[in-house]
Amino acid sequence: MRKNLFIVSSLILLFSCSSNKSEQRNDLSGVVNVDGSSTVYPITEAVAEEFKKVYPNVKVSVALSGTGGGFKKFVRGETDINNASRPIAPYEDSIAKVNNIKYIELEIAYDGLAVVVNPKNNWCNEIKVEELKKIWEPEAQGKITRWNQIRPEWPNEPIHLYGAGVESGTYDYFTEVIVGKSHTSRGDYTASEDDNVLVQGVSSDKFALGFFGIAYYEENQDKLKLVAVDNGNGPVLPNRETVMNKTYSPLSRPLYIYINNKAAERKEIQEFVSFYLNKMNELSIEVGYIPLSDEETKLMKEKWQKFLQEHNNK
Repeated sequence: MRKNLFIVSSLILLFSCSSNKSEQRNDLSGVVNVDGSSTVYPITEAVAEEFKKVYPNVKVSVALSGTGGGFKKFVRGETDINNASRPIAPYEDSIAKVNNIKYIELEIAYDGLAVVVNPKNNWCNEIKVEELKKIWEPEAQGKITRWNQIRPEWPNEPIHLYGAGVESGTYDYFTEVIVGKSHTSRGDYTASEDDNVLVQGVSSDKFALGFFGIAYYEENQDKLKLVAVDNGNGPVLPNRETVMNKTYSPLSRPLYIYINNKAAERKEIQEFVSFYLNKMNELSIEVGYIPLSDEETKLMKEKWQKFLQEHNNK
């Protein structure tokens, strides 16, 4: 009986190992070099981990220097793919043209920017868009420094601000829709391209207020308190439904990857991007973002396939 059990167990183990091996593709090697947005980073990192299981001989490097920092490298041809939480800016596109860098843009998910405070904050449950502007506009620097300057009933205590660094697409987007002009805000706040630094800051400071991608709130719900945003139609919290139907406005946005055309001639890049498009919706949900609709997903896949056909037929 023992002998039979040993044989059965061995066969199961052998079958399991051979099944895992059959899923792997050892016929592909190379390097995929990705940089850019800290917001998109968790999705791309999750895709890279899954891709590595199938293509173990392909090295995928995913860095995070912010959307703007990533584009600086991308438009010089230093990276294959750029994660971006905003569209490429006209001046970045101009530099790309000068350097003969062509690219394809693909939407991969949606994000809501979370406005957060410390869990010990028992006064700020919702905030108006105009109040956020009052806090973050350049004129507020050195002047709007206490909570009761936002609302008289709020405490006469200092307000400590945490937000995305100036190289971040999150910063560009937030300033555009809240302040009214991209890349313009007060400068006296704790800034970082690494959202984990901002989470740590807000979670350890009772009088803090910050903003970053909703995925980082989802990962740290026990350390943070989410604030509803009122654009004039009542306070709304960001979640899958409110981001997709755009009632969480104006802090909902699409997320992107940009692929260098020259890099896309390489088989490992083609396989990685195709794999990304097949996995993005599932993994976006896992890491706390909002997936594209079925129709949007289909459009992105068709756009990529059309690009490959045109590119490979040259």
